[in-house]
Amino acid sequence: MQQPAHSPRDVTLTRYRASVFDLDGVVTDTARVHCQAWRKLFDGYLAERAERDGVPLWAFDPQGDYRRHVDGKPRNEGIRSFLESRSIQLPFGSPEDAPDEETICGLANRKQRFFEQFLATEGVDVFASSVAFIESIRKAGLKTALISSSKNAQDILVRTGLAHLFDAVIDGIEAERTGLHGKPHPDIFRHAASLLSVPPGEAFAVEDALSGVEAAYKADFGLVIGIDRARQRDELLAHGADVVVDDLAELMPADVVQENSLPDALEAFDQLVGAMGPERPAVFLDYDGTLTPIVDRPELAVLDAPVRRTLERLAKCCTVAIVSGRDRVNVAGLVGIDNLVYAGSHGFDIAGPDGLQMQHERAAEFLPALDAAEEQLRARLVDVPGVLIERKRFAIATHYRLVAESDVERVEAAVETVAGEHPQLRRTGGKKVFELRPQLPWDKGKAVVWLLEALGLAKEKVVPIYIGDDETDEDAFAALRERGGLGLFVGDASQATAASYRLEDTDAVGHFLSRLADMLEDRP
Repeated sequence: MQQPAHSPRDVTLTRYRASVFDLDGVVTDTARVHCQAWRKLFDGYLAERAERDGVPLWAFDPQGDYRRHVDGKPRNEGIRSFLESRSIQLPFGSPEDAPDEETICGLANRKQRFFEQFLATEGVDVFASSVAFIESIRKAGLKTALISSSKNAQDILVRTGLAHLFDAVIDGIEAERTGLHGKPHPDIFRHAASLLSVPPGEAFAVEDALSGVEAAYKADFGLVIGIDRARQRDELLAHGADVVVDDLAELMPADVVQENSLPDALEAFDQLVGAMGPERPAVFLDYDGTLTPIVDRPELAVLDAPVRRTLERLAKCCTVAIVSGRDRVNVAGLVGIDNLVYAGSHGFDIAGPDGLQMQHERAAEFLPALDAAEEQLRARLVDVPGVLIERKRFAIATHYRLVAESDVERVEAAVETVAGEHPQLRRTGGKKVFELRPQLPWDKGKAVVWLLEALGLAKEKVVPIYIGDDETDEDAFAALRERGGLGLFVGDASQATAASYRLEDTDAVGHFLSRLADMLEDRP
């Protein structure tokens, strides 16, 4: 089934009439929550079996077992597949079985209970670039459908406010009602195409699971796109993907972006301020690439004196917060203004005026894993010229801006290997940087929402404005869109973003903030 790999540059999506997207791992990061629930289910059940039978059983592997046995499959099929890998046979039972019954259906209901618990406590993360991508192709006239093996899909769409993005939704409940076979059977993809009134050959499919890619391939879709969330590019291609990307931003149609390019925040300043009305802003700012240009070494990113004076003026008129991937103490020292709020390590560590202080309640649990990962990365990359490993309190950034092109793959492989040895950590990216962070549902978007609540701004007539330039800022853009806020993307507007406006560069950011300060100072 190995397919010839196409470059993202060679893919023309606007030649298709429709598209079908998987939910978990493509649109939302609920795959992580599902994995937690599967792990709790199987580890608990295997421990029960081992204690009862006196036979040790090896635990659930959240990477290998998840991908091989449960990812993308209906719940009952995933349980059967995993138990067979441990030479365990159970009766199927009935869908009404209680969660403590030792049947496949009983375990399925137990897993559902665990999933609902994790979902209630940790929430749902959305891939902002995927949302921007779907919005762009819908503007270009393509129909869209969502498919999922999960019976929780409709609930998740309501929680995230994304239901409006899809003309049809086929979830585990609908598949069961209509008798559709689960992935890797092609039924669910063919059914989605039929609901969109489009032949499969005139649609493209987007999947991150091996079983899903295989299902779309078997359904004869015109193009099958694999998203490599689990570092399994070759396997995705082998199962039927025509093209594999790390993120859907790589496939944003150039003609669609040009047609729907973001308005320049300086050119549209009066319109932007008019939309705010009498409400005052609360300004949230990234540091690197937003207040200062990107430089070769982090310590060289020094804030210009005029920008500092503008921030001082602005802070007298409204709340100003710096939300950075840097350590909080480090970025606070670089900015050097006492009455600002500082959120470091992507929001894990926050401090501000009047005794404001917050560290994520669980972040400290991950310090041993971060310490060990840092030591391993330094040992693995000690002989790579130009690599810079920056340890933050709750993150590790591996910068490769000064690394020779021939060595970048080695740096990425080292980071990926270390991440694989520490399931408590997750790998993220940025501009010329690979980063490891705690495997927690926390990001800049959640930090900004927390600040709005903690500062009492959510109850007041305040319009939050977030300005940033990197993929880590997309979480904040997406979070504020849901709250009527404004996102301003700094840089090339031809890439996918959840922002509402753009600014060309850091100089433009300075001009925008200065005009905003002028406007606020002139208000009564």
